[in-house]
Amino acid sequence: MGRKGQPLKSRKPAKTKNQRNKVSKEEKEIQENVDKLLRISTIPQQGNVVNALKNQKEISAIVEQVKKLEINKDSKSSADNRASGATIENFTKWVKENGAQFNGCTITEFKGYDLGIKVNTDIPQSTLVLAIPRKVMLTVERASDSILKNLIKNDQILKNMPNVALAIYLLLEKFTDNSFWKPYLDILPKSYTTVLYFTIEELEELKGSPTLEIALRQIKSIARQYAYFHKLFSTSDDPVCQIMQEKFTYNQYCWAVSTVMTRQNTIPAVNSDQMINALIPLWDLCNHTNGTISTDFNPQLDQCECLALRDFKKNEQLFIFYGARSNADLFIHNGFVFDDNEHDGYWIKLGIGRTDPLQEKRLEVLRKLSINGSADFVIKKGARPVDGKLLAFLRVFNMNQEQLDHWLESDKTADLEYIECALDTVLEKKSWTYLQDRLKLLMASYKTTLEEDLKLIKTDITDNRKLAVKMRISEKIILKETVEYIEQYITQ
Repeated sequence: MGRKGQPLKSRKPAKTKNQRNKVSKEEKEIQENVDKLLRISTIPQQGNVVNALKNQKEISAIVEQVKKLEINKDSKSSADNRASGATIENFTKWVKENGAQFNGCTITEFKGYDLGIKVNTDIPQSTLVLAIPRKVMLTVERASDSILKNLIKNDQILKNMPNVALAIYLLLEKFTDNSFWKPYLDILPKSYTTVLYFTIEELEELKGSPTLEIALRQIKSIARQYAYFHKLFSTSDDPVCQIMQEKFTYNQYCWAVSTVMTRQNTIPAVNSDQMINALIPLWDLCNHTNGTISTDFNPQLDQCECLALRDFKKNEQLFIFYGARSNADLFIHNGFVFDDNEHDGYWIKLGIGRTDPLQEKRLEVLRKLSINGSADFVIKKGARPVDGKLLAFLRVFNMNQEQLDHWLESDKTADLEYIECALDTVLEKKSWTYLQDRLKLLMASYKTTLEEDLKLIKTDITDNRKLAVKMRISEKIILKETVEYIEQYITQ
């Protein structure tokens, strides 16, 4: 692997069918646990988050057993998550030799960020800072042209989930002694702060948060994928499976998935307009800040280019903007919470009850507005937290029959999305008060107050627990500010 057509020096002779049938006692235990894991993780996540958390505890118990049994198979990684100076130097040399450009910056460690890009001279906004050629990128396209191609072609998960295919490809390169990407692999973190690395106790810090359900769904999905691939690798004659039988573990899969989740981007395919998943060395060392997108792919030069999103002074860290993403999104997929996130939001689920005698009329008005009768709405951070769709839903939800009939006949139904829409004072107050009461109930569902969290975050707790506390702080701030906004609006 590595370069296209390069032999796999680390590959061992393929096992015969008789050798595969001689399963050790340890491997038999692993397979029994994997079967249990596959069954439990395939059960649909039904009911409330309490049941989901109970299900996760069962999954975690099995996973811990698997990890203990795989400890001898697991490649031991350093407890120190930081890259050494030699590793950084080796990566810098490799990426430059293969055509990447650094303009006035170097790789260094920043407190609270691990590695980042340091600016060595003043850099004006819009200056080209980094250029990374396709040659050094790990892409799904390369995976499809490698030893993995037959599995990608025949396996439905790898075929239809490019992020999973990229994770398996990343592991294959990691397990290859002469991988072209070894300098890049060496500089990657040894572990992450994604929810895949959270203990049950750390996850329970999210009780009351809507993010908990998303986190549990993510962990369950990865556990199911691991069990699926373990069975596939244990039973198939494919060359990839021969390699994976020796080294594939739950820890290794979590590492690969977390690497892809936290660092992947999309670039144009070589011979089509399709966008493909890719890991982009060097570019993925840039950390996030508020701003605007300042990176793009240059098809003429076949490279990813990063421009300075603002003026940077000497010795500053070079930041880029990952996109308009909420803290829940960053927490689940990137393993961090961004303070003062301009694009943060809190998702709230609302719906028209089936027993509501005016259900059909409410749904009919909502259809005119292209709003579902049951939907997730976002409460936004900032001066105008309630958007038009949410406002329109609240108004329709609280209308009486006469008001519903009026808006069913009106050709100006879209006006319901505007805060300035002239409505009956009683209806307007009722709509806003309903939302305010709902948000107060959501705030009360957390096991701690905002004030308690702000004190807790300053104490000596684990990094994952601190991250969970930061996540719920960001949610509570949005709820608190929105309740205050509504109070000011209805008392005007």
